[in-house]
Amino acid sequence: MTITTIKTFPRKVKEIENIWITMSDGVKLAARMWLPADAEKNPVPALLEYLPYRKRDGTYVRDALTHPYFAGHGYASIRVDMRGNGDSEGIMLDEYTRQEQDDALEVIAWIARQKWCSGAVGMFGISWGGFNALQVAARKPPALKAIVTICSTDDRYEDDIHYKGGTLLNENHGWAATMLAYSSRPPDPKIVGNKWRKMWMERLKAEPFLLIDWLKHPHRDAYWKHGSVCEDFSAIDAATLVVGGWNDAYSNAIPRLMKGLRCSRKAIIGPWVHKYPHFAVPEPRMGFLQECLRWWDQWLKSEPTGVNRDSDFRTYIMDSYRPGSFPERIEGRWVADNFWTFGNMDTKTWFLNADGIGGAAGEEKALTISSKQTTGADGGEYCIIWLGPEFPGDQRRDDEQSITFDSPALVADMDIVGQPAIEIDFSVDKPVASVAVRLNDVWPTGEVTRITYHFQNLCMRESREFPTALEPGRRYRMKIKMDDIAWRIPKGHKLRVSISTSYWPMMWPAPEPVTLTVYAGTSTVLVPIRKAIDNEVPLSWKSSEAAPPAKQKELKKAWHKRETTVDEKTGAMKLEIVDDFGQQEIAPHGMVISACARENYSILPDDPLSAVQETHWTEERHRGTWSARTETYGRLTATKTHWLVWGKIEAFEGKKKVFEKEFNEQIERKLQ
Repeated sequence: MTITTIKTFPRKVKEIENIWITMSDGVKLAARMWLPADAEKNPVPALLEYLPYRKRDGTYVRDALTHPYFAGHGYASIRVDMRGNGDSEGIMLDEYTRQEQDDALEVIAWIARQKWCSGAVGMFGISWGGFNALQVAARKPPALKAIVTICSTDDRYEDDIHYKGGTLLNENHGWAATMLAYSSRPPDPKIVGNKWRKMWMERLKAEPFLLIDWLKHPHRDAYWKHGSVCEDFSAIDAATLVVGGWNDAYSNAIPRLMKGLRCSRKAIIGPWVHKYPHFAVPEPRMGFLQECLRWWDQWLKSEPTGVNRDSDFRTYIMDSYRPGSFPERIEGRWVADNFWTFGNMDTKTWFLNADGIGGAAGEEKALTISSKQTTGADGGEYCIIWLGPEFPGDQRRDDEQSITFDSPALVADMDIVGQPAIEIDFSVDKPVASVAVRLNDVWPTGEVTRITYHFQNLCMRESREFPTALEPGRRYRMKIKMDDIAWRIPKGHKLRVSISTSYWPMMWPAPEPVTLTVYAGTSTVLVPIRKAIDNEVPLSWKSSEAAPPAKQKELKKAWHKRETTVDEKTGAMKLEIVDDFGQQEIAPHGMVISACARENYSILPDDPLSAVQETHWTEERHRGTWSARTETYGRLTATKTHWLVWGKIEAFEGKKKVFEKEFNEQIERKLQ
């Protein structure tokens, strides 16, 4: 489905390149705004997108597709740089802080007071913007009537880029490195004037390497509860449209939000990665902006659009696809349901027997595995966002280092819709252990596609907040829920459960090699199956629309690389990832931007303490004689008892280095 560019709108659009919003402490936030040209005579509702990603360059291309479209349909659409980012004053010390929320409350109040605003405000965003839309809604600003939250979470500990099932995700460092690079960039002198250098230096001196703080909170304590709206779903009154993709890292939050929220709420889940649905991949896309207008018109203009009559869940059931490539399109069908995991859903419980998955319990048998530390090499990227070779590959190699249970070949198609789980009897030989659990689709030709998965720190079998060490040799029973999914396994394929003790480089390994024993015959897998509906008519959407794209000139093409090598003598595995975003000139204001991200991982097959993760970002901006560049670095290693963190920021004005700062920290490992 191609994107239709809309050039003419019902309302003529006026753009304000930059406007200052002054906070109560005197800090000025920079905003870019689109609104109907006649809004001061005919006030309109307003929409806020509030981010640290720089309206001037970071989201410039994306913003052009979305904000003018809303403005042309009768809304003031406002893109605000958060404190300490882009062209806004101040500094930012962490994500989702109370200060961030307080500023948002002031921005919303300011918007509601303007002559061009009707007094009704909506908030929307993807990822960070989706997170803070939920968090700000929970603060109940009077003018905020509705939100659209995309690829976000209700639980910052359980479903973000930091920890998964209590295991440390390597994306924890990856995202900290991204923010180290992003937050090191200077404001634009064309907007802030001669004080740009002073603002830049203030940011650099205060800038944290967030990996350090995140490692200091390995359990679900008050740090993570702050900003996790699951702590009190009832705090949100604003009508909430929850949107995400099955190939994104945040799909689990959508059913939880739908279950927990007490306000008007609906959900849309497509086949997409971490992108806005009107230009997302894989296709098919949808008319997302039109769907947003239905939501805004209902709740901000009190125009009946029928959104209350929509099914609670509108989801895309993906057809099975072969592993090992980035699929441009995933075939499947859209369906509509009012319930999740019940109603038209039926959860089947099957036994994990020594000879495979069966309908009845087999003889109990102890199965053991001590996976090589290189297991997980075909796991792909945790959060697919840069559109390089990030999808999981063929799982056969990883399954060779796993305990596996196969079903017989299916005699009919099966729609798995919901949250699969396993319930296992197990024991381990070490006090700290983690597992990677996968539900796989085995093709008749031998290829294995990962359907869904989860990681579990077994020390957190009873609590994410108060973990306890395992007693070696003791038998435990635990239910491990995998990520929600909607997937059709065709007739003739097999269902496979795979369990390993490592999954590098997505999950950081336990301090010692672990031998896991799973007791077949008493362990089970729970599979949610959507029942076939006679004469069901697939759901359909309007085609994808957007405003005209931003004018920019490509000076250097983007390119991506993901390459794994193995040393023949030592067995050491190295993974090199390069995401070079090319170089572009943004035509309207002439800024030339370029960026390159590099990640390197290495590990020996039998030594978890050999694990190394290194990052290096380059960010550069120039226009005429003005030039600013930052080089940011990170490295994470570990001993049995401590994390070892190193990082560095170097800043250059032209060829001259004008700033340098290093980070060195040793942090205690606590049952991880």
